[in-house]
Amino acid sequence: MQHTIEFTKMHGAGNDYIYVDTTRFPLSCPEHLSALWSDRHKGIGGDGLVLIGPSTVGDFSMRIFNNDGSEARMCGNASRCIGKYLHDHHLTTLTDIRLETLSGIKVLHLHLGADGLTESVTVDMDVPALAVPSQMGTPDGSMTEGEVTATDGRTYTGTFVSMGNPHFVIFTTGVEEADIAAMGRSLEMAPIFPERCNIEFAEIRPDGSIRMRVWERGSGITMACGTGACATAVAAALTHRAARESDIIMDGGTLHIAWSKTDGHVYMTGPATEVFTGTITYNEP
Repeated sequence: MQHTIEFTKMHGAGNDYIYVDTTRFPLSCPEHLSALWSDRHKGIGGDGLVLIGPSTVGDFSMRIFNNDGSEARMCGNASRCIGKYLHDHHLTTLTDIRLETLSGIKVLHLHLGADGLTESVTVDMDVPALAVPSQMGTPDGSMTEGEVTATDGRTYTGTFVSMGNPHFVIFTTGVEEADIAAMGRSLEMAPIFPERCNIEFAEIRPDGSIRMRVWERGSGITMACGTGACATAVAAALTHRAARESDIIMDGGTLHIAWSKTDGHVYMTGPATEVFTGTITYNEP
């Protein structure tokens, strides 16, 4: 059966996804469509597909699929874009939105400009988890400044942080020139990560900011990763490389991350941008 739906292309710091309001356009095969539509030569192009839907426990819900069709638990950049979409498309008048994700409820606080549109969004990313046995294959599910052997046999030193999804943060030098594709691919699949892993390569700058590049599981190199920026800031603070508040500079832009001493939550602030809207016709597989 053939279907025609409307979509919106958005990005947060260069991390771009295809957004569909499933209250108007339900999709029965998002895994297949994410892989199909994310193709930058034959499709719409993007890092994946994001579905906006209703929620019985929050104000709205989010499902996110990587460009290989796998479903992710959470994406900070996508959640900011959803906040902008919901407000600027008049689906809500709220400026504090409770978003249901596979990693739990995330609270979005919208910062509006003089024109009434959303300029940036702060997301309460909750408390980072430092020990998750289902995501980190050590006896207690944690690792701080520990060694991981990648599938190519090389060994890397890094820190595990879960923001709902798993991250392994490696502090190094020469991040700009590093072969992120080769290293990220082999680390993502390392046996020690039962669910595969997102890999961050980070370098502390003299001004206290952190330059970070990311390999996302299921997507490869992306321009930015919100949960990865949060994990990097937490790992930097844990290992005494930085304070609990940092600017994380990625290929696509900068996010401000604050790890609160008061409640232990991580707060991420950054931009959200609408690129274009369109329609697309597809056949159910």
